[in-house]
Amino acid sequence: MRLTTKGRYAVTAMLDLAIHDGKQPVSLAEISARQEISLSYLEQLFARLRRAGLVSSIRGPGGGYQLNSLPGQISIADIIAAVDENVDATRCGGVGDCQDSKRCLTHDLWMDLSNQIRLFLSDISLADMMARSEVIETARRQEQRVGFHPSPGSGGPPRGSLLE
Repeated sequence: MRLTTKGRYAVTAMLDLAIHDGKQPVSLAEISARQEISLSYLEQLFARLRRAGLVSSIRGPGGGYQLNSLPGQISIADIIAAVDENVDATRCGGVGDCQDSKRCLTHDLWMDLSNQIRLFLSDISLADMMARSEVIETARRQEQRVGFHPSPGSGGPPRGSLLE
């Protein structure tokens, strides 16, 4: 079982958005620079996240993305599901046709593991991740690495940002 790049990048980008979510929308270019994720890949991921209702987009100058819910209401499992990622430890995709179109000896074990992973990720919200000191330290380091480019007149990180 392995979480693919799509799921890992979606969670990383959503956490970045949650950390920097303030009065101004966050551009994908900013997330791309901080997280070193291809802009075109982020565009694909955010199209799925928007269709799932987790984010909304604002067009025009100063546009970007905002969370549609509070960070405490968005679970990591929600994000992974939104990008069509499946956390499944079975070889059969949970169908039960693992061995000669029948269940293998360990099918139930791997199904139970998959269910435990889903439950675990459902119990962790973006707010939970944002409350971790190492996450905030990493976000500050990323800001310093890429440099913060405030919009005219803002004078600093977005209001309400954890980096304020």
